[in-house]
Amino acid sequence: MNKKYPNKDVAINVLKEAKRLNKGKWVKHSEYVALACKNISKCCNDMDSNKAYILGLLHDIGRRVGVVQERHTIEGFKYCSNRGWEDVAKICITHSYSIKDIRSVIGKLDVTKEDYNFIKKYIDFVVYDDYDLLIQLCDALAVPTGFCLMEQRLIDVTRRYGVNEYTIMRWDKLFEIKKYFERKMNCSICEVLPNVIENTFSYDKR
Repeated sequence: MNKKYPNKDVAINVLKEAKRLNKGKWVKHSEYVALACKNISKCCNDMDSNKAYILGLLHDIGRRVGVVQERHTIEGFKYCSNRGWEDVAKICITHSYSIKDIRSVIGKLDVTKEDYNFIKKYIDFVVYDDYDLLIQLCDALAVPTGFCLMEQRLIDVTRRYGVNEYTIMRWDKLFEIKKYFERKMNCSICEVLPNVIENTFSYDKR
């Protein structure tokens, strides 16, 4: 086992355990995020597709504690840090912050003051690498029923959580990341994600 992230079998079992603790559409979403990460990273010469898959699979693992909003980031960080999975712990926080400002999220910051201060300081100083960017992107390309156009996912999230002063900035950043990976792959994102759905869907807050 890599000290900074578990092997694939362990990651799958961890997600299965989390599903028993908190059933919800977030589990299938995580599986599709993982698959998107794998497919995209396979086309990037400098990335490990197995690592990308595992990070994508566990990015929302903090939801194992129950129905929460932004609290899932710090819960995932704590859970993975306790197991020595530093790379996964990092992703648990960074996937929600394409904009490195704690105020940029539109979900409720249902965390303690101590955790709020920790997250704020963490994202202020952490350096994003391509895996952080990849999970941010794939989080916006996957829903519980499969892959979707990023525009669909962004609108869906906005319908559920509303907007704030960072909304357009966050959208622009994600499109920037999408272009970055398309340049790395030398092809369109849609070419490596099978059956991108183009119909409407419903995705609840779980």
